[in-house]
Amino acid sequence: MPATPAAALRSLTSILSLSLLVSNSAFAMDETLVTATRVTRDALTLPHAVGIVEADDIQRRQLIGLDESMGRIPGVYFSNRYNYSRDLRISIRGFGARSNFGVRGIKVYVDGVPSTVADGQTALDDLDLSNVERVEVIRGPSSALYGASAGGVINIFTQDGPETPFAEAGVLQGSHDFDRYQFKTGGQHGKLNYFINGSYLNFDGFRERSNVEHSTVSGKFRYDFSDGSTGQMIIRATDSPTADDAGGLTADEVALDRGQARQRNADLDSGETVEDQKVAFSWNKTMGVHQISLRNYYNWRDFSAKLPLPPFAGTGIIQFDRFFFGGGAQYNNTSSLFGHGNRFTFGVDVDSQSDERQRFNNLSGSRGPLAFDQEEKADTVGVFMQNEFAVTEQVNLQASVRYDDVEFEIEDRFTANGDQSDTISFSEINYMFGAAWSPMQALNLYGNYATAFETPTFTEFANPSSNGTLGGFANVAPQRTKGFEFGAKGILFDRVRYELAYFDMDIEDEVTAVTNIGGRAFFNNADTERSGIEFGLGAQILEGLEFNFAYTYNDFEFDRFASNLAAEGQTLPGVPEHYLYLEFDYVHKSGAWVKWDWAYIGSIFADNVNATKVDSYDVSNLVFGYDYKAGKITLSPNFGINNLFDESYNQEIRIQAFGGRFFEPAPKMNLFGGVRLRYDFDI
Repeated sequence: MPATPAAALRSLTSILSLSLLVSNSAFAMDETLVTATRVTRDALTLPHAVGIVEADDIQRRQLIGLDESMGRIPGVYFSNRYNYSRDLRISIRGFGARSNFGVRGIKVYVDGVPSTVADGQTALDDLDLSNVERVEVIRGPSSALYGASAGGVINIFTQDGPETPFAEAGVLQGSHDFDRYQFKTGGQHGKLNYFINGSYLNFDGFRERSNVEHSTVSGKFRYDFSDGSTGQMIIRATDSPTADDAGGLTADEVALDRGQARQRNADLDSGETVEDQKVAFSWNKTMGVHQISLRNYYNWRDFSAKLPLPPFAGTGIIQFDRFFFGGGAQYNNTSSLFGHGNRFTFGVDVDSQSDERQRFNNLSGSRGPLAFDQEEKADTVGVFMQNEFAVTEQVNLQASVRYDDVEFEIEDRFTANGDQSDTISFSEINYMFGAAWSPMQALNLYGNYATAFETPTFTEFANPSSNGTLGGFANVAPQRTKGFEFGAKGILFDRVRYELAYFDMDIEDEVTAVTNIGGRAFFNNADTERSGIEFGLGAQILEGLEFNFAYTYNDFEFDRFASNLAAEGQTLPGVPEHYLYLEFDYVHKSGAWVKWDWAYIGSIFADNVNATKVDSYDVSNLVFGYDYKAGKITLSPNFGINNLFDESYNQEIRIQAFGGRFFEPAPKMNLFGGVRLRYDFDI
């Protein structure tokens, strides 16, 4: 029987009691600074819920998905680790769970470069986890800072070159023909800091037709100019020639054979190929109380996918060539105001996206006649202001406002069925007010009220009545969110960090999956209500031994659903009501280390009317290794066990899937292991 949240909470109480009894200031926790709010602040005094994950927690894993290390952040739920053709599903407070592929409702940045394009879709296939240094997550509405995003913001930072140059190579191998190779090198040469890395993945997967071949390479170069300013250039490239899609299964098919692929997916060679390149530039200069930042980025993406749609649907093969570019400027001023500490921020973001999209018939995996051809353009301009004011040493106020102008344009190039060329635009003003009271390190109380908006993506405009063969814009409006959050966070006894948050949000015209035809989702609008409780805790129990715990309670339901009255009052699908995570992390001074984690995922509904309920489950993972140092050489073998207790569960639930094909089974217990070799050069 799976462990219950109540049992886990009883265990937590015992562990906390032990940690407090053996409290020792020698293990004191440091101040945690974050930049996810566009400026550097202590996470404890921010009027937001903020989660942080560091390099050792990320890189000492199998490096399949970002979710491996982020379970410790409450309010964040992941699924779809093993289907690369649909990408990792990230949900913050339920936003993003409805996405048919990729990440929605959340802004994602990597080293200040947006991975979220102008229409709101995010792909993370160019992220190499072996060089991620830090991840910061803001939970909740964030449009006042970042534009169209209601769920929050994920800021990812990659490694810089160390002072001592180094070179490192590694290999991981495991069950289901898993092979992963990586290299990285970096250092400091005069005023130039550099870091270069690459990885190659070849993985057959647990299910039939789950093959993936994926390679990435990136470079990060920073130069310190003599005038005190800093310039940075980032280059990233990805080539993924294979990412098969095994498809969703019915409950009967799962019971018969968890490892099988859907037959139609096999017949129509379902999957995708991707090539992606990015280059970005930034410049920063501080002059006393003034700070200026400039940024500019370019992204080219070639994408092709085969969907399991029958030939008569006319849209079974998709391909698009994307060019996404943009930039921005930001000014900070830290002059005091009326004798009180103050920081004023003003900024501009500009993004432009152009997709040349075509759809063809899928004739047994081969490209048939052209059925859809259009150019899709999205242009966004955002202007934002933020002010942080210290009323006293213990009381801080923060206010943000942002204006966004978004324009979508479709130029129909396939006019045999009429010209569906069209233009639609949105103008939005969003704001946030927050306050934090910090009487002591152990207690920091905060609250905020915020609004947000989120536009549909181009794929969400598609009309199900034509199976997406007609262009133009369907009747999907942008969703608007307003809500409040109260919380407490602090550090107890110099060794226990905690956070507690309660939120309540009303969402008008939420873009919601209403049907799924042969593997393609279609969307409409519904009003929803969301509230929840999030609790996170980290404790240094003994020297080298750390404990992390997270619990999330979600109460999400449909309030109004004009196109599906039966769904009104029902629970939103795709997100568990209860989610619980705990982890022990031990590092010995000899270099040996071990990580063990356990997660309980509550039941999930698979459809809007709650006709199908997916049972709860729990899953555990173990990984351990040893860092052996001999002079300039470090040898690091490691070994891991996924799904330690051999649980049968589904790694993804396809919301509103046609024919009850909701389920994508996960592998049962599987193994991996490998070694890394590092050499540190003399300066």
